Amino acid sequence: MTYIVNDSCIACKYTDCVEVCPVDCFYEGENMLVIHPDECIDCGVCEPECPADAIRPDTEPDMEKWVEFNRKYSELWPVIITKKDPLPTAEERDGETGKLEKYFSENPGEGG
Repeated sequence: MTYIVNDSCIACKYTDCVEVCPVDCFYEGENMLVIHPDECIDCGVCEPECPADAIRPDTEPDMEKWVEFNRKYSELWPVIITKKDPLPTAEERDGETGKLEKYFSENPGEGG
């Protein structure tokens, strides 16, 4: 098992999760984070830290696409290990559906 980040993170990008990760397996895009599924040790400490409920175990139904999504972008984006302020749109976009089609950016974040 591994944990993944889904589209609930898009346009919010809360980073509370990165500070608790013992193996630094979060990677930063312009407007979301992903977890490298091969680096995640399945400890689960990140899941309750996410205010947007965007971190889920890969054992939930229909998660294979998110495992591959997280793998793809974790290999392209820089690692992030320090908490940052959420995006200015975080409160407004939290809980919104369809964010992958509306807001997702493949651009990398700043890392850090």
